[in-house]
Amino acid sequence: MLGAELSLMDYFAEQQLEAFLESFRSLGPLPGILLTFMKSFIPPLPTLVIVGANAAIYGMWAGFLYSWIGLVSGCMITFLFFRWAAGTQYMQRWAAKPKVRKLMNWAQKNGFNFVFLLSILPVGPFVLVNMAAGLTRMQATSFAVAAALGKAVMVFCVSYIGTNMTDFMEQPLKLAGVVLFIGASIWMNRRFQAYFAASAPLAPDTEIEI
Repeated sequence: MLGAELSLMDYFAEQQLEAFLESFRSLGPLPGILLTFMKSFIPPLPTLVIVGANAAIYGMWAGFLYSWIGLVSGCMITFLFFRWAAGTQYMQRWAAKPKVRKLMNWAQKNGFNFVFLLSILPVGPFVLVNMAAGLTRMQATSFAVAAALGKAVMVFCVSYIGTNMTDFMEQPLKLAGVVLFIGASIWMNRRFQAYFAASAPLAPDTEIEI
């Protein structure tokens, strides 16, 4: 999933997205919100590029707000859907898979931290995080607060980069900082996932409580 997201960055270049958003400027913030909203349903969409383009077109604070609204709304709808569908036979079978059960075990024990930490990162298995939280029937309020806070940190950092991209491109040291930020995010995402997997013992097959 991470590889697919990174590979699409070349296709969804920031300049292309900026041109797309500019062509629908008459619709106000709707295109910017919808693009980030779709991230929860189309995982390969590159978060870095979309959020950066929003900031470049709408400005730092407006772009931040539109991206944050879209991302958090998408997370909430995905979470609520899987929370509602947790008791269905199909979801019971899917949740019985070893990797899924390990993810869900950790989410059950550390739901808020699980959602918050992975929401901070601009790259990662966002859809799986929302699904796991929903299937474990995490409290909706806790999920909303964790996702909103985590996404706020991530969107602010990426929006700042998107707004000042010209400066970053002209100054090698600042550009190196952006590259390091992306690299560190990928590394932290993998470390968090490894930690979650290691700290979540595989539980026996049980049905999801409703």
